[in-house]
Amino acid sequence: MSYDLIVIGSGPGGYVAAIRASQLGMKTAVIEKAELGGICLNWGCIPTKSLLKSAQVFDYTKHAADYGVKINGDVEADFEGMVGRSREVAGNMSKGIEFLFKKNKVEVINGFGKIVSKGKVEVSDEKGNKKTYEAKNIMLATGARSKELPNLKQDGKKIIGYRKAMTLDKKPESMIVVGSGAIGSEFAYFYSTIGTKVTLVEFLPNILPNEDEEVSKQMARTFKKAGMKVMTNSSVEKVDTSGKKCKVTIKTKKGEEQHEADVVLSAVGITPNLEGIGIEEMGIELENGKVKVDEFYKTNVDGVYAIGDIVHGPALAHVASAEGICAVEKMAGENPQPIDYNNIPGATYTVPEVASVGMTEKQAKEAGYEVKVGKFPYTASGKASAAGNKDGFIKLIFDAKYGELLGGHMVGLNVTEMIAELVVAKKLETTGHELIKAIHPHPTMSEAIMEAAAAAYDEVIHI
Repeated sequence: MSYDLIVIGSGPGGYVAAIRASQLGMKTAVIEKAELGGICLNWGCIPTKSLLKSAQVFDYTKHAADYGVKINGDVEADFEGMVGRSREVAGNMSKGIEFLFKKNKVEVINGFGKIVSKGKVEVSDEKGNKKTYEAKNIMLATGARSKELPNLKQDGKKIIGYRKAMTLDKKPESMIVVGSGAIGSEFAYFYSTIGTKVTLVEFLPNILPNEDEEVSKQMARTFKKAGMKVMTNSSVEKVDTSGKKCKVTIKTKKGEEQHEADVVLSAVGITPNLEGIGIEEMGIELENGKVKVDEFYKTNVDGVYAIGDIVHGPALAHVASAEGICAVEKMAGENPQPIDYNNIPGATYTVPEVASVGMTEKQAKEAGYEVKVGKFPYTASGKASAAGNKDGFIKLIFDAKYGELLGGHMVGLNVTEMIAELVVAKKLETTGHELIKAIHPHPTMSEAIMEAAAAAYDEVIHI
């Protein structure tokens, strides 16, 4: 059977690309060896947000009296119930992808896909049966998996990755989380909130190391206040799993320390899934361990494209989706704009939330900009006070010469929703004064964006 496009992988890059291709009149098929929706829908973005919401609700109940609500009797975290809910949410989302494929006439081929020659993909099913399909274009969207360090080999029991962290049989009494990026910080927040004693270990000087330094320090203070142990400038040297508990050797600036925990969660990054898909056989060029592509995601092999976690760029679901759309629109003869990787929003769904876009203050200065910086604290926000969560701030960086928004960095309630305003503003080359003059509704968290812009120009009202 022949297609205009075959997509290998049905994650947020692959399924979005396939649907857009079909909308553009291309006969499209998707090859998937597991659940539709890939890691994001089944083992990443969606089920983790379900767990985090459960933790947030539990945390609210512990502070119900602060809101004038009396709860008679003890409130407990039902760990099994939380896990069960997250799996149900993931399952429903996967079924939603199946519906979208049917609606858009995208064919699903179950099995493991491999490019075997120009325009040909071989699919192996669970029984080892093989069938070959033809396509004018082939897109690799195979995603990534949890990265394993040599001294932190995952056994799925005592040393685990993010997938196992979502489906543990019971809540561990203690956990050491290695790596404080979005994945590590979110799991650290979740388990700490439901009662696990958590130690968060980060090799770099600050947790959430890709964020603005002020945001990182705010989150470290919040985590410590919540009872979490935060260790920066530290690394796990070895883990002894022979006993009942994990004996973990952690190297710090002051020397080695010995720690114990029921479970060690490795959240040190991801590894692209490049094995067995025809990379070597087809001579597809790699660069620093990822597929090398042009601005429209074409590889060096004619008719072969690659998107998402297997190419260079932020390993984020929304980035993969944007790349997939850009690639298929170019295939179909459209004239899409290449993606601006300087305007990619990032989000971490802890409490408080973290969101950012563009340059940090340090990056802007290192790039040679003279900057104006505006900062507005949630302690001055009426809506934050009413919501009972004044932990956080909005920080905006502007080019002093032209007033253009260079970056936005947020920590606080609802900021993962608010960051989209700054993405649009940055795309439109919005200036600080334009943000100040854009009337924001009151009372809202988003007012803090207007106020932060005003603070940069000494026009702020409420601080």
